[in-house]
Amino acid sequence: MARNTKKKQPEAHKIDCAEVFASLRELEKLKGIPVDYMVERMKQGMANAYRKDREDRRDVPADNVVVDLSETGLSVHVVKTAVEELEDTALEIHIDAARNIKPDAQIGEQISIPVDVEKFSRIAAQTFKQVVIQGIREAERGVVYESYSSKAQELLTGSVLRMDPTGDIFVRIGQGNEQNDAVLRVSEQIPGEKYEPGDLIRVYVLEVHRANRGPLVHVSRTHPNLVRRLFELETPEIAEGQVEVRNIAREAGSRSKMAVRAAIEGVDPVGACVGPRGGRVGAVVEELHGEKIDIVIWSEDPCQYVRSALSPADVVSVTLVPGQKACRVIVPDDQLSLAIGKEGQNARLAARLTGYKIDIKPESQAEVEE
Repeated sequence: MARNTKKKQPEAHKIDCAEVFASLRELEKLKGIPVDYMVERMKQGMANAYRKDREDRRDVPADNVVVDLSETGLSVHVVKTAVEELEDTALEIHIDAARNIKPDAQIGEQISIPVDVEKFSRIAAQTFKQVVIQGIREAERGVVYESYSSKAQELLTGSVLRMDPTGDIFVRIGQGNEQNDAVLRVSEQIPGEKYEPGDLIRVYVLEVHRANRGPLVHVSRTHPNLVRRLFELETPEIAEGQVEVRNIAREAGSRSKMAVRAAIEGVDPVGACVGPRGGRVGAVVEELHGEKIDIVIWSEDPCQYVRSALSPADVVSVTLVPGQKACRVIVPDDQLSLAIGKEGQNARLAARLTGYKIDIKPESQAEVEE
């Protein structure tokens, strides 16, 4: 008996559209990747697979390959122009062949030619698969980016991963599928702070950029708004809008001044931020590893605001300089060094907080000048 030596042909690749859509819905549920986004990626994959399947299709413009994909089925059509004499098979179809598809076809008419999708080669199927996988990765990165872009200017807790030779620190932020690595650059680190892998730290999200491997998140420990967010966390009156933080001047790792006001009558804004037995401000100071924090009352009156900003020094008088955003401050002689501060820090922060140039003189010198 003769043996049948005819090589068995591989089965055509079939796509179960109902199963595909069920998988996409499950993917959306698990990873937040929209079904519509993945359908578009799959349609692009099928169009590319058609064009790469045979040499004579490679010059077919992508826009001429029309893919329809739904739960009920998949169809692919190629649009070509009906002509009497063929010159470019990638763009044209002979009028006789066109009338086999559409009996009343006319020369110059755009003809939609159906493609047998089950006859795609394995290479085309593999191309389709790769495009879909890439689409999933891109969508996941997009979902993570959208998640983190909404967290810009917010406070996050992260775990130190490693220190770069340049001094930059990489911090793991987020949970589950939204985990991402953030960069704490040397310029955004508090002088003197030391970190070890595994340490938990709170960081302020400066900005979020798109990148090939996921969102690029830059965080800070020196930004004034880190102090603001920490007080929002510790002080219910700020979170609830009863106390407003008007401005913060900061020299990270050393000292900060924060101006606050009561948004409703009867609330002590400074007392709310200090907390019972100093617990609230103490928690912020501990998080910032001992950074001193002066909490002062904001005022619409520039003279009163400057007086408050120079705390803890006592002030005799504040006089505005006409035509300038500047003022002259008189302090008791024994308060001069306190008003100016070590290396001028107290006066410098007060000026930055209020926006006024501050000229401080002792009371005895002011009397002589008068």
